[in-house]
Parts: sequence; C-alpha cells; structure tokens
Amino acid sequence: MGLEALEHVLEHVRPVVLFHWGPVPITTTVFNTWIIMIILFVLAFLISRRISVMPRGAQNLLELVADFFYELLEETMGKEGRNYIPVVGTLFLFILLLNLSWFIPEMKPPTTDLSTTAGFGIVTIILVQLIGIKKRGLGGYIKHFFQPTPFLFPLNFIEELVKPVSLSLRLFANMFGEKTVVAALFLMIPLFVPIPVMFLGVIMGVIQALVFSLLTVIYISTFVAGH
Repeated sequence: MGLEALEHVLEHVRPVVLFHWGPVPITTTVFNTWIIMIILFVLAFLISRRISVMPRGAQNLLELVADFFYELLEETMGKEGRNYIPVVGTLFLFILLLNLSWFIPEMKPPTTDLSTTAGFGIVTIILVQLIGIKKRGLGGYIKHFFQPTPFLFPLNFIEELVKPVSLSLRLFANMFGEKTVVAALFLMIPLFVPIPVMFLGVIMGVIQALVFSLLTVIYISTFVAGH
C-alpha cells in the first residue's frame, strides 16, 4: 500500500474539525460522542417506560448484562459489590456503543481517538481513587500504598499512575487497528470480503468494552475487598 493509499485510509479513521464553538474546535470525536450519548439517553428513556415483570426484547438483553455484572461484582467484593453496578454497567454500555458506532454511515468511532480513551482511563481511575478514599478513609487509602511492606510504596504509587495509561492505550490500539484494517479492506475490496472482518469487529467491540469494565471491577475491588 502506497503513501497515498495509506493517507486515504487514515482519513476514514482520524478525527477532523467540523466547526468551532467560539475558540474551541469541535472535532468528529466530540460530535460523534454527543450523538452516541443522545442515543443512549433516548434508548434508556424508551426502555424504562416499557419495563415489565416478564422481560422481553431490549429489556431482556439489559437484564442479562446487569445479572452478569451483579454476579461478577458479588464474587469479587461480596454483597457490597452490587453498589457499583451503575458505574461498571454504564461504562460497559457507553464504551460498547462508541465501539460499534462505526456501523452508522460516515461516523468515525470516538474510541479510535486516543483523546477519548485517555479521558475514559483518567476519569475511571480518579473515580476508583475516590471510591478508595470513601471506603477506607483518607488514612486507610494512603496506608494501602505501603502494603504489604513500606518498601513497595514507590511501586504501588507508580502502579496507580500506570493504570489509566494501560486502560486508554489498550482500548485505543485495538479499536484503531481494527477500524484501520476494515477501512483498508473496503478500499481494496469494496464488496463482500470485508464483511467477515466487520463481524469480527463487532466481537472486538464487545470484548474491549468488557475488558475495560472488568479491569475497573478489579481496581475497585482492590480498595473494597483488599489485595
């Protein structure tokens, strides 16, 4: 693939500036994230209005997701773990919709932009630290950095700093790479060959949303259930 072809492929992936809101440039990443947020709010509103004792359709699917995370949180943190289902469940659904948004014509998935995944990583880890302070108190939170021995303080501290980097890079690399491959295949073989790769892209989108959520559960359980 030549440089011109590579440049053409990247045009389908990298964000571009759509307009300016005063001095602030609004890129496709920001705009598409707004769209997905609106879709998520509308779906939540419609599903909540049609909740029934016997679940069906979208309600049944959401209850399966909720049951999965309920069991996971309870296994890792006990009954108290269920308190964190809103955090973990929201992360999973939001990231999943962002990952799969490339099926909307002309939409560039926000998770193929490092600024989006970095935002998720930083906000998630900040939230985890706040949960740790609330659960253990400020003294207990600081004390955990010195466990199991004070000599491990530098490593424990660096570990917390590395967590958002790990979360963001893992999600970005997988989604950017997958979308780039699909875009390249569509340019070279525009008919039916890319379809299996698109199917794999759906699986990849689900897996990456799940991995991000599972790691968040592990990080929270460190403070709630201990090492």
